[in-house]
Amino acid sequence: MREVVDGVIQIPIGYVNAYAVVVDDGVVLDTGIPGRADKLARAIEAARRPIGEVHTILLTHWHPDHVGSVAELRRRSGARVVAHSIDAQLIEGGTKAQPPKGFMRVVAAIMPPPEPVPVDEALTADGPISVPGITAIHTPGHTSGHTSFLLDRGGGVLFAGDAAGGRRNGRIRRSPRMVTEDRVAELRSIARLGDLSFESAVFGHGRAISREAAQRFREFAARG
Repeated sequence: MREVVDGVIQIPIGYVNAYAVVVDDGVVLDTGIPGRADKLARAIEAARRPIGEVHTILLTHWHPDHVGSVAELRRRSGARVVAHSIDAQLIEGGTKAQPPKGFMRVVAAIMPPPEPVPVDEALTADGPISVPGITAIHTPGHTSGHTSFLLDRGGGVLFAGDAAGGRRNGRIRRSPRMVTEDRVAELRSIARLGDLSFESAVFGHGRAISREAAQRFREFAARG
């Protein structure tokens, strides 16, 4: 794991990045694939914070590689779960996802399905959430309810989830077509994020951008 920005800790779990954010009254967590609750707990403890200090879990979207460990972490910590109301139906298990196709059928065969978990704060609009200093931005495309989160720290830190991915050269990329619901909406969301002000961006997949991250989003949107 590494500290991307002051108090923002990246926790690589296979091909997915999870994040722990140390705030004044505890820890905010963005989690990953199923069966990795122990690794996440150890990473938080390595940052000198017990798992019981995790009071909020942010979910950018419903895909199993981003919600897989949430139920177990919620049991251990008592944390509240935050997600957009559109994806909350899938996270809670009340609505079933469409059967996977193509490559995603392979992923589904090797990755256990996530345990349903209640969403305590179902977002319906952009704006501040229950954690001071964090703003939600609905960024549909990868999923209908995909949401990015902007942390007011160090010039702004964007938690982009899978709205985009990070490349080696400090630029961004789109998520693979096969796992994206609406490519047109995805590009609109990238352009919208570029209109915001933030210095750094972290992603569910790929490398973080530590400088002029909003500009990278604007450049990508301009290329279309």
